[in-house]
Amino acid sequence: MPVLAKIIKRGEKLGNRLKTKYFSPAQLQQRTLRRLLRKAAGTAFGQYYDFKELIKSEQLAEDFSAAIPIFDYDRMYEQWWHLTLRKVENVTWKGKVRYFALSSGTSGAPSKHIPVTDDMLRAMRRASTRMLFNLPRFHINPELFTKHMLMLGGSTDLKTNGDYYVGDLSGINAGKLPFWFRPFYKPGVQISRINDWNLRIEEIAKKAPQWDVAFIAGIPSWLQLTMEKIIEYHGVQTIHDIWPNLTVFAHGGVHYEPYRKGFERLLAKPLVCLDTYLASEGFIAYQNRPETTAMKLLLNNGIYMEFVPFTEDNFDAEGAIRPEARALPIEAVQENVNYALLISTCSGAWRYLIGDTVRFTDVKRSEIVITGRTKHYLSICGEHLSVDNMNSAVQKVEEMLNVAIPEFTVSAAEAGSFFTHRWYLGCDPLPGNTTEIARLLDEELKKVNDDYGVERKSVLQSPQVQVAPVSVFYRWHEKRGKMGGQNKFPRVMKKDMFAEWEAFVKETAPVQKQ
Repeated sequence: MPVLAKIIKRGEKLGNRLKTKYFSPAQLQQRTLRRLLRKAAGTAFGQYYDFKELIKSEQLAEDFSAAIPIFDYDRMYEQWWHLTLRKVENVTWKGKVRYFALSSGTSGAPSKHIPVTDDMLRAMRRASTRMLFNLPRFHINPELFTKHMLMLGGSTDLKTNGDYYVGDLSGINAGKLPFWFRPFYKPGVQISRINDWNLRIEEIAKKAPQWDVAFIAGIPSWLQLTMEKIIEYHGVQTIHDIWPNLTVFAHGGVHYEPYRKGFERLLAKPLVCLDTYLASEGFIAYQNRPETTAMKLLLNNGIYMEFVPFTEDNFDAEGAIRPEARALPIEAVQENVNYALLISTCSGAWRYLIGDTVRFTDVKRSEIVITGRTKHYLSICGEHLSVDNMNSAVQKVEEMLNVAIPEFTVSAAEAGSFFTHRWYLGCDPLPGNTTEIARLLDEELKKVNDDYGVERKSVLQSPQVQVAPVSVFYRWHEKRGKMGGQNKFPRVMKKDMFAEWEAFVKETAPVQKQ
């Protein structure tokens, strides 16, 4: 058996032995919080909030949430993180920050500079290694661990001013791979440094037959485009004609289901698909067993988590958290409730509203699914439609009509004295009956969201659906300089951005209206 395969098998056996000493989720998180507070006690943030005294508390979680306010990015940056960009050390985490991950999410706002400390880089590598060692649970042939992994992310050619580096988190991580993993990493150092997305994909397509890729990792939309390019470049039928050993797809960033049909057309055999929750702020969770698509939270890896019920009591109509919002520790959460996630991390984020909403599918196992964004949901008249609801409805429409809808976006609009949702669906080839798509979409949304069904009987009119080629969505990315990397298309658009989008679509390509 090859050396790496032996290491992974030993890691699996060691993990099974360690499981005999059980720590509850609450215990793991308490230990994590105490370690974070202890290491940051000497920072400006730690001294301001008296971490040295807080560590002594016997009810640490409760006193921590009472002592530290909730921060969103703007508040954290304006009060603390801007100092780290001015070369100040020991601001919210011990030492000097050498890397910043650029993140604009899907809101279209100016890029955020998220600190990525050396401790966080180690935590991310640790999480990735755990995930790798966990793969035997998915019945992966050990021989595959000698094959290559294509990691498709941002460029590793980071920008620098001489004091720190800035770029996509995926680019930062790719430049910090452990030595034992580098021989397996593709597309390799030279290609990954190419900043131009189209040129990088062209080089990947050229080199693809020289690699024996068994694992691919990245955001589904960009990996699909890459595989389509490789197939077209070499004139083959499926990606398995180039990479016969391709077996595992680790994805994240967006919900995979809208892309599934498009992926399946590019494959000769199904892949083992693993969901991951790797944000610019840290590696939060990954799917660790084949019986579910939910992800297990990483509770002892440099991130302390709190959960705010995503209700009108805690969030306003724009998705902003209210000052009086109360967060729950992990031992107080319930299944099938939407929570906004707060994290405190070894990168110096403290009670930080990451912007995602999650739902526990299994409290005992600490397994969650991502349900959307705090500011990316529709509730123009009380329908409370989440991105999770939208993904579910679109997936059903795909199944019923046997079409692939990998991209979509939606916005609220007025319809006389009433309201409506205006949808744009990306679909190739364009279907002939858009009215039927609108009807099915409406019916499925009523099934997955009772509030939507109630409002559809009063002030909310039937949805307006338009269908455009998928390429239009990617051209929008290109126009905004967001090709590749960790860029995601916004599932929900606010009024101003939606107006820009509609003008762009009108200029770029004809659409089918219902």
